[in-house]
Amino acid sequence: MGSAQILALAPGISRSGVTTSAGMTAGLTREDAARFSFLLATPVILAAGVLKIGDLAGPLGAGIRPQVIFGSVLSGVGAYVSVRFLTRYFAHRSLRPFGAYCMGAGAGCLIWFAIR
Repeated sequence: MGSAQILALAPGISRSGVTTSAGMTAGLTREDAARFSFLLATPVILAAGVLKIGDLAGPLGAGIRPQVIFGSVLSGVGAYVSVRFLTRYFAHRSLRPFGAYCMGAGAGCLIWFAIR
């Protein structure tokens, strides 16, 4: 599942979607694959946040600390709620609509960048 994330470098391909699909291919249930996929992102997001704490504590954070802290808390709550919703959603529904969206978005991006 980890190496399947490489496919997310292509336009329109979701990292969470491709790792969920890889988990299902490996024999996990939809709910377990989605949960594991979201858990894969947690260490990277945490590491990025820890890496930027130094910037926030230094002169770059002057005047924006409260806004950044408030935004971070809201972002964490939003991420928790969305992951909770999606794991329950994927437990009972197919990934086909999400796959169709990714294919359409990817094709649209490729066309957009080709004519630009």
